Amino acid sequence: MPTPLRLSEIFYSIQGESSYAGIPCVFVRLAGCNLRCRWCDARYTYEEPGTPWALPVILAEIKRYPTSALVEITGGEPLLQEGAYALMAHLLTTGRTVLLETNGSVTLDRVPAGVVTIMDVKCPGSTMADRFDPDNLNRLRPGDELKFVLASRADYEWAADFVRRHKLIGRHPIHFSPVTAELPPADLAQWLLADGLAVQLQLQLHTLLWPGQKRGV
Repeated sequence: MPTPLRLSEIFYSIQGESSYAGIPCVFVRLAGCNLRCRWCDARYTYEEPGTPWALPVILAEIKRYPTSALVEITGGEPLLQEGAYALMAHLLTTGRTVLLETNGSVTLDRVPAGVVTIMDVKCPGSTMADRFDPDNLNRLRPGDELKFVLASRADYEWAADFVRRHKLIGRHPIHFSPVTAELPPADLAQWLLADGLAVQLQLQLHTLLWPGQKRGV
């Protein structure tokens, strides 16, 4: 019997980030996180215990929405829960596109082939940059993506150096996303233009569509 999962929420929304932004998506948000990012916008995933859900119940809930062709497993940090692996594997067998958003601190070596991993590399402004597992860069597969959330010019310079040093441009889609309360998106755009850095500036589409809504988007 698969291990039950502790969930913060399941909801249906527009995918707001990654190369899949703008597409209807079912989100399975798991409870629990091993990091405490300074600007975290989902603190409830670790401040609340979550609710146990059995795998068949989760699958039935996913099927309830108008479309479930795209499903994202997110958190918190979803790879902290053993049941996440069975959930991803099962979703793949149904022909769905499965996205995994992970913070890069937990090994990716058990992520099922076929899952699109979106690895959020923590910058110094998060206060969690030292928790990243650098071996995960070698565990990424074709089609996987990287995200850097930036709160300052220092974060930008750190992230730009990171992608250059590890020769990531051209290997994976790379997204630079500003913490909008701290870094004006237009500033980030100007830095990218000035440096000619071939990464994608990305704003959180869901926060533009539903400003102020903290859950279920």
